[in-house]
Amino acid sequence: MHYDYLIVGAGLYGAVFAHEAKAAGKSALVVDRRDHIAGNVYTERVEGIHVHRYGAHIFHTNNRRVWDYVNRFAEFNRFTNSPVANYKGELYSLPFNMYTFNRMWGVATPEQAAAKLAEQRAEITGEPRNLEEQAISLVGRDIYEKLIKGYTEKQWGRDCRDLPAFIIKRLPVRLTFDNNYFNARFQGIPIGGYTRMVARMLEGVEVRLGCDYLAHKPELDALADLVVYTGPIDAYFGSCLGPLEYRSVRFETELLDMPNFQGNAAVNYTDRKMPWTRIIEHKWFEFGKDEAGNDLPKTVISREYSSEWKPGDEPYYPVNDEKNGALYQKYRALADGEPKVIFGGRLGEYKYYDMDQVIAAALDRSAAELAR
Repeated sequence: MHYDYLIVGAGLYGAVFAHEAKAAGKSALVVDRRDHIAGNVYTERVEGIHVHRYGAHIFHTNNRRVWDYVNRFAEFNRFTNSPVANYKGELYSLPFNMYTFNRMWGVATPEQAAAKLAEQRAEITGEPRNLEEQAISLVGRDIYEKLIKGYTEKQWGRDCRDLPAFIIKRLPVRLTFDNNYFNARFQGIPIGGYTRMVARMLEGVEVRLGCDYLAHKPELDALADLVVYTGPIDAYFGSCLGPLEYRSVRFETELLDMPNFQGNAAVNYTDRKMPWTRIIEHKWFEFGKDEAGNDLPKTVISREYSSEWKPGDEPYYPVNDEKNGALYQKYRALADGEPKVIFGGRLGEYKYYDMDQVIAAALDRSAAELAR
């Protein structure tokens, strides 16, 4: 069979594009080298708990169009992201709010907190030259040292003074007791897990799992008029200009015979000497209950370890510094010379996308393509 589209990757970008193509009467074949759909948002059921195998994914958006779209495929719960920071056993609220400032400085009113922040921010007088200076200019030295520095250096594998300022241009700072991390109108987790949501997007679309596109490129390309590629853009070109850099994540996941390990979905460990960046307790994404509303007697936790990507690892985060940005532009020029290939998604565009941004980009690109 010949297809209108060959879609490489069954994650959010690929699934949205495939759904829109099918709705427009086009044929699509989706291939993925993994043994499951849903890409990095894949969830699997363990003891009644929907485990986020590739790390926590909390859907949040201010884009009404995207929110309405995903609600066609799933009902979302009212989960609010309220992570906790653990610094050598001291617990702090994230985002940085009045709970954080009270714990850090003993201040009790917004006026006192604002004065302390202003005093600490004054350390940086010029334009911040790196991530360290940027963070101090936003929240001051104390919060930077305890809650940002160690976590960020573990996350990126680099000293904060060697990281560009733009990585941390915005930090949620609130002179209220609001623990909602995201400034998003819409937020939640799909009831039944992300895998079910993506499966509904892909209903009626042919999907081949365990299929490595790059290993079988000529024969797969011959099956379709146009390719939608969501893998790493440098890998598509055989890294002919040199490899782009990524950060990867390793997970240690455990099923524990207890009802409650840490009392929160996410706890960040901000001490540089603690090897993991955070621990996720998956059941709290759905309030500790199964779909029938029953309390779950066991729990599943995942410790996350950030690492430099190497061949064989999963690439998670593009390293969007100046060097990699310049190399990406060279690959982008090569991609522009491939008229029968659309490069999309976090890896295909070498861009840090949130889930809602991936979906919006896929909707826009598929609409433009299908209107031709």
